[in-house]
Amino acid sequence: MATIKDVAKQAGVSVATVSRVINSNGYVNENTKKKVDAAIQQLNYKPNAVARSLYKKTSKTIGLMVPDIVNPFFPELARAVEDTAHKLGYNVVFCNTDENAEKEEDYLEILLQKYVDGLIVASNTLTAAKVKQLNIPVVSIDRKINADIPTVVVKNKSGAQKAASFLKEIGCKRIAHLSGPEHIDNAMERRAGYLEEVGSEPWFDATYIEDGNYEMKTAIKATLELLNRHPEIDGIFAGNDVMAIGAIKAAHQFGKKVPEELAIIGFDGIVLSEATTPELTTVGQPIYKMGTIVAEMLVKLIEKKQVENTFYELDVELIERESTRKV
Repeated sequence: MATIKDVAKQAGVSVATVSRVINSNGYVNENTKKKVDAAIQQLNYKPNAVARSLYKKTSKTIGLMVPDIVNPFFPELARAVEDTAHKLGYNVVFCNTDENAEKEEDYLEILLQKYVDGLIVASNTLTAAKVKQLNIPVVSIDRKINADIPTVVVKNKSGAQKAASFLKEIGCKRIAHLSGPEHIDNAMERRAGYLEEVGSEPWFDATYIEDGNYEMKTAIKATLELLNRHPEIDGIFAGNDVMAIGAIKAAHQFGKKVPEELAIIGFDGIVLSEATTPELTTVGQPIYKMGTIVAEMLVKLIEKKQVENTFYELDVELIERESTRKV
């Protein structure tokens, strides 16, 4: 591979001159610039990205940290971020934290060492104080960290109300909820929306709520516990699609037919929700739009361009499929 010294020798100029041409930093007369450009093409010279980032303290790279790559919501989100960042001239480094604060801290250190220009995070542990210490633009996605940090989320509470209300409209009399973890704000917002809709019903008590931890296996176990405790349950609102898919499997194990005896609705609108049997009714988030907005916002912040809005709370849509039924 050709080096910057080879380019300088070929063009008959100094290494410093080649560096100024490559980095568009400092004056170089037009004839000299043409010689350097010609030498670069002839030698097929590729600037060392690591060396350039060390020199310029920038890398045209952004970090994307998500809590759980097993949940299809986050790979779908990552696809939108990567597509948008690439169009804008940036690469994406993808990090899966497993909801582990220590692992998250390690990734932050690595990303800073690589001089990433900005960071997109879906985090439950990252604090506003830590974000400030990073000294690079940070945008939060799916979860809120602090009012001062640019954020893209959806209307979780009203979406959950739509889900529970829809189950009532189709005739469900006893509606249970598979909740996400208590330390995740969107899980609590979705639980609050469910409670807003059914919490005042004469039949309701807290035993109609079970923690599914946003995981399929946990949701299967939680659903079986709900159905054993309350066999009269005829509707389940799951706080995400992964748990809803687990609920469908649990219903089959329990011997309840979906949707004839048990209607199930999820939240997210992941592609996998169309592949279940029966296909899953869900509250769909505009996942690709979220990823596009968050990437565009971050790049504007990196390039110090005007950002008109730093907080987005996007609408959701109830998508009716086969796992629910009308009476």
